[in-house]
Amino acid sequence: MIYTTWPGSVEAEAAGHAIVADGLAACVNILPGMVSIYRWQGEIERANEVVMILKTRVDLAEAVAQAVRARHPYETPAVLFLPVIGGDADYLDWIADETEE
Repeated sequence: MIYTTWPGSVEAEAAGHAIVADGLAACVNILPGMVSIYRWQGEIERANEVVMILKTRVDLAEAVAQAVRARHPYETPAVLFLPVIGGDADYLDWIADETEE
């Protein structure tokens, strides 16, 4: 799974749709209504954002990260790889099937 944040739902949905359409992720979840407080260039900042969680195969993680960065408006977007250590076998198979070339 890959975790990232976006400034709004419109941008996140457009990117998520493109990434799924390209076969890089089987599913994208977009969770609205997050407040982020962070340090940026020496200042404490606050922003309303949305969370995006992308479900993909580990061997596609870097390609997904590149696709996120290519579509993202932030200079330094949050892109974190979260390892999946298990889960429902049928669901994991579905992710693999939906991201096969």
